[in-house]
Amino acid sequence: MKSLSKVMLVVGGYLLAFVIASVVVNIYIAATNGPDRQTYSAMFDFGDSLLFLGVLAVAAIPATGIALVFLRPYHTFWSMISGAALVIAASGAGALAIYLLPSTMRMNSFLGVWAELAPLRIFLAPPLALAFFLCCLFAPTRAPRIRLLCASVIETVAFLGVALIWFHPGY
Repeated sequence: MKSLSKVMLVVGGYLLAFVIASVVVNIYIAATNGPDRQTYSAMFDFGDSLLFLGVLAVAAIPATGIALVFLRPYHTFWSMISGAALVIAASGAGALAIYLLPSTMRMNSFLGVWAELAPLRIFLAPPLALAFFLCCLFAPTRAPRIRLLCASVIETVAFLGVALIWFHPGY
């Protein structure tokens, strides 16, 4: 298969994933159209954005898998992507650590700004964990596979750590 064909296949997969996510969100908007959607439009818009990103992440798995198969022979790519994954995962662990600090320690310091942004970083953890795990499945050698798996576990722990706090009955 020629390079242009490979690129077109992957791009077509991502376009299909985008269309699927758009259709799902439009169906959801039509199903929940009512006075609450008009009154609380900003909250619904944020929820619609999260739904779109979640569906897009799941629908893009086949296209991403195909792209990763095509990238298997390039060991430099896998070295770089696995190192970048660990750096990105470290930012998720840092967001969790800052979020867990008591509010008195966060208030009058530079950590206060980072603590306010930590939940936004935590929202990225599930799709990043999924992406890192998917890369782990297709990595050609052991070292990048281990680094990608570690990054996926770190992202999962960061998300679950904050989710347990958010959904704890006493919170």
